[in-house]
Amino acid sequence: MSGFIIGEARTQATLFPEQLDDYVSEDNSVRVIDVFIDGVDLSALGFKTISAKTGRPAYHPETMLKLYIYGYLNRVQSSRRLEKEAGHNVELMWLLGRLAPDFKTIADFRKNNTKAIRSVCREFVLICRKLDLFSEAFVAIDGSKFKADNNRDRNYTRAKLKKRLELIDESIEKYLGQIASADRLDEAVAKAKTERLETKIEKLKKEIERLNEIEVQLLATPDKQISLTDPDARAMISKGIGIVGYNVQTAVDVKNHLIIAHEVTKRTKRRTKRVRLD
Repeated sequence: MSGFIIGEARTQATLFPEQLDDYVSEDNSVRVIDVFIDGVDLSALGFKTISAKTGRPAYHPETMLKLYIYGYLNRVQSSRRLEKEAGHNVELMWLLGRLAPDFKTIADFRKNNTKAIRSVCREFVLICRKLDLFSEAFVAIDGSKFKADNNRDRNYTRAKLKKRLELIDESIEKYLGQIASADRLDEAVAKAKTERLETKIEKLKKEIERLNEIEVQLLATPDKQISLTDPDARAMISKGIGIVGYNVQTAVDVKNHLIIAHEVTKRTKRRTKRVRLD
């Protein structure tokens, strides 16, 4: 390998090991996250900062919030991906003190502290205003689509329900025809086949009942659409592909690219515009 830059041997020991802090530059965004969260009164915002005296100790909300904000800034929304990043990402090792929460803990923290996390975002905007970081009179408003956990098969519209019910009716009709033709077979064979087909028909009838119950819920919604796993998620097109997800509208300061406000909407169309602040 002569003539090339050669790395150090993996088994090479050092007399004075390098500190983890040496791998994080002074202007790295994780230092901003660290300072900001350390200065926020989490208990006043609704986070539980007193650990339970029984059972296994929990992660401090400060640790979980730093991980959540890091994922938000670096477009890592998945709890499983955040778990993986915490195990090998040097920036997160520095930020979390080498702690690596599992994906369920991350997901539960996000689910159980929605209001408190929103309050932290509001606190961040107030600090930015105090530092005069929103000095420009213009902000850009843009929409981004995020995929939900909701599977497409668990999202229903009136058209989808109608199509599924039609397919079930066709299947039942086909099975009834096969039962009628089974009379021409040997008695033992005909009986076994008939019982098998009747079991299938019974399952389809139960599915019809389930879909009828979903239709009642669907008709009660304003946009005539329902998602069973994530109730707020909606079917939409993202980059030419149909997904079930959320449309997040974000207002960003055009000078410093800081997020001023955000809102998760059920609108399926993406909107981008620039507006002038009063």
